[in-house]
Order: sequence, then structure tokens, then C-alpha cells
Amino acid sequence: MEKSGKLFDGRLLGRHMGVALWLSACFLALGGIWISERSARIDELTAESDRLQARVSQRADQHAAHLTALSAIAIAGAEQRPDLFRDVAGAIMQFYPRITGIALIPLGTDTGGIEIGMEETDLRDLIRAAARESTGAPVLVPAPWETPSYLIVKRSPNTDAARYGLALTIDARALLEGESGYWEKAATVRVLSLPDGTPILAEGPEPGMPQFAERLSSGTQPLRLETSVALNPTDLLPLTKVALVIAIMTLGAFASRVALRQRARVRAAEQLAELSGMETRLSHASRVNALGEMASGMAHELTQPLTAILAQAQAARRLATRGDTGKVSEVLEEIIAQTRRASAILERLRTWTRPHSRRPETVDVRDCVAVAETLLGRQAEEIGSKLVIRTPDQQVPVLADRIELEQVIFNLVRNALDAVEGIDGDRIVTVTLSVDGHIAHVDVQDTGPGVREDIRDRLFSPFVTTRDAGTGLGLALSHRLVERAGGDLALVHATSGAQFRVSLPLAQESREAAE
Repeated sequence: MEKSGKLFDGRLLGRHMGVALWLSACFLALGGIWISERSARIDELTAESDRLQARVSQRADQHAAHLTALSAIAIAGAEQRPDLFRDVAGAIMQFYPRITGIALIPLGTDTGGIEIGMEETDLRDLIRAAARESTGAPVLVPAPWETPSYLIVKRSPNTDAARYGLALTIDARALLEGESGYWEKAATVRVLSLPDGTPILAEGPEPGMPQFAERLSSGTQPLRLETSVALNPTDLLPLTKVALVIAIMTLGAFASRVALRQRARVRAAEQLAELSGMETRLSHASRVNALGEMASGMAHELTQPLTAILAQAQAARRLATRGDTGKVSEVLEEIIAQTRRASAILERLRTWTRPHSRRPETVDVRDCVAVAETLLGRQAEEIGSKLVIRTPDQQVPVLADRIELEQVIFNLVRNALDAVEGIDGDRIVTVTLSVDGHIAHVDVQDTGPGVREDIRDRLFSPFVTTRDAGTGLGLALSHRLVERAGGDLALVHATSGAQFRVSLPLAQESREAAE
């Protein structure tokens, strides 16, 4: 049931992820439509605005031409032939309906003058002021009425001795009249302003930031044209395109799901085909690795009894040379004992990697410390190290495998001797056996360089070593043997060097715990 629940959760999670991916793809596609539609609308606005700006600039240039022609007629004799001025002005207004008024106002007198289309509004003072302000270029003045219009005022003649103020009234809405229906759309905005920023005309929704802003290319009327288009979500996300995109994404997601399922089936079949062969290869590799580890462990652990056998054999040879045959027998007995110990070690190493029933016995830890002192005393002398042994007078019994406990203490002392070999200063290895309550402690401390910080957490893992020629198995094996005896092996904080502590319950405590 648990496996079925996990499978159901995995499928549900996969479906949720699929839906999330589908939604993400739809949002991305809708974002693309939004950006594309907005770009298209802005491009259309820019193109229409460019055409409008060119057309309005051309019309403004026509206004300048009309002013020039009317000024020439006025200078030639408007006072003698006012009918000629009126005829020409009327013809201009007829062919160019955006010009709604023409006026010729004398600057030196308040009487006289010609006004066409301006009779209802008194613009004489406005025209005179603008003409006197002119320094040669026409002056643009907003019309003083609500209809969006402006006046173009020019002095005539165009010198400081001008006699008239010549003015055209321009209907701004007619000036911006387009040839296409684009500007008839409710979303379009057009704003026309005088060069100083005074607005003349604003058509469309509430104008915001202009998306197009250019001045007219006319030299006499550099009016500013600003346009924009109001964009709403329905414009940027057309219903037909949105529906089409969602349909395509849905079909794509369905096809992808079918393809992924088919691919998963093919991959599962391939994995099942490879699994049987992989199991065989992995089994073989495990046996090879175990064999290599066992060989390294055997070479490492047999060093102790072989060292003892060599030392005893050398001692027997010296005794035989001196003719002291009485003690040779004792030495041979010790050699036999060490040989048996080597055989027992081989048996222990052979069964190290698999569980086995142990036959613990009551062991005096002092005897195990004495074995390490006997076996490693010569090595300490050879490297100039002092081996200090501190044990209590009374027995320290623990329930353990004697050979395994001897191996642990031997390993720790030998590692300590290796640590102090070659250092400058005192080379001291101290083995202290103590009892704290119902626990026996064996502390092995050296004056060496200590354990590096980068391997402290992995110190009891196989193949972790601080020596170039080390196998990395001694501490790992010792840790396992101590744990098997119901104790603990740990690296203790020391002010200098390294200190390892073996902690084992006393024999009586072990029996009570077993009971």
C-alpha cells in the first residue's frame, strides 16, 4: 500500500507539473501576442503620423505662399484697388477651406483696412501687436475663440517701415484633416501646439504620454504635432488569436505527453534489459573489492604476531649461541603461541565482513597493554621514543575477545609511534589505563603533529589515513572491534598531539547488562 501511495503521489505530482508547464507556455504565448500586437499598433501609429506630419507641413508651406502673394498685392495698391485684394483673398479661402479669415490692417491708423471672414470679432489690435512684434518671420497667435484656430500674422512690406499687418486665420481641425480613416478611430489622439507649447487642438481620448512627437517641417510654422493611440487588453489580445494559441498549446502539450510516455516505456525496457547484466558485474566487482580489502587487512594485522615471532626467534638464536638451552624452550613456546595467534587473526579477518557468533571472555586489560608494550618496545627504542605505560595495581576485567582487544591497543600504540617518528622535540607515547565508575578507559596519547581538521570526521572510515604508506584500515578495524565488544573508540581533544580513548564496560557490568 505504501508503494502504491508513492506511485499515486508521483503521478499526481507529474500531472501538476504538466499543467504548470502548459499554463506557463500559454502565458508566454499570450505575452508574445501582447507584445506583437502592441508593436504593430505603435508601428501603424508611427506610419500614419509620419504621413500626417508631412501633409500638414506641406499645407503650412502653402500658407506662407499665400501671405507672400497677398502682401505683394497690398504693397502694389490695396488702398486704390481693395476689390483686387478681396478677389484674391476670396479665391484663396474658396480653394483652401482651412483658411477661414484674411485681414489687412493698417498699422498707422485705426481706420480702414480689409477684413474677410473676421467681421464678427475685433482682431485689429491683436494683428497690429503681432505685426509690430515680427522681426521678419510670421508670428503665430492663438485665436481668441473656442474653435481650435490660430492666426499667422506678417508685416507688409516685411521691413521696419511696414504699413500693414497681414493675417490668416487657420482652422486647426481642417489643417489636420487626414486622407485615411485612421484618425477617425476613437482610440487615436492628436494634439497640435504652437512652438511655445500653447495647445491649439486636442482630439481623441484624454491625452497621455505621446507615442509620436514631431515639429512640422515648415520654416514659418514649426507647430508641434503629438499623437498616440489608447491600447486596451481587448485590442492587444484579440479573441481569435488567443483561442488559436491556446488550442495549439493544448495540442502540443498532449503530443508531448504522449511522446514522453512512449519514451519512458522504451527507457524502462532498456533499463530492465541492462539490469541483469549489471547485477552480475556489480556482484563480481563487490567480491573483488572485498578481496582487496581483506588482503590489505591481513597484511596490516599480521604484522603484530609476525613481529613477535621474529623477535622471539632472534632471542632463541642468541640463547642457543650462549648455550642457554634451558630458556630456549620457553622462547619456542612463545613462538608457538604467536603462531597460533596469527592463525586466529586470519580466522578473525576471514569472518570480519560477515556476522558471526562471538565467544567473549573476561580479559584483564592490563595484560593487553603489556602485550603491546612487549611487541612495540623495541620499535620505540629504535626511533628514540619513550613509551610510558600507566596501569593500576588491581585488575581491570572486561568482557571481550582477547585477540581483538590486543589488536586494538597494538594498533593505537603503533600509530602513535609512527606519529612521533621524525619530529623535532620530545617523542613520547603514553598509554594510560584507568577506571571511571563502571567503565574502563585506555588512553593512548602522543606528542606528534596531531590529526588534521579535514579528516577528523572521517577518521574511522576505511581507507582514510594520514600516512603516505598507510592502508587506512587500522583505525576502521579497531573501531569496529571495540564496538563489537560493547565499547567505543574516539578521538579525544588534546592540547598537543593526538589522544585516542578506548572505553569498555567492566566485566561485571557487561554480565548484568546481558542478564
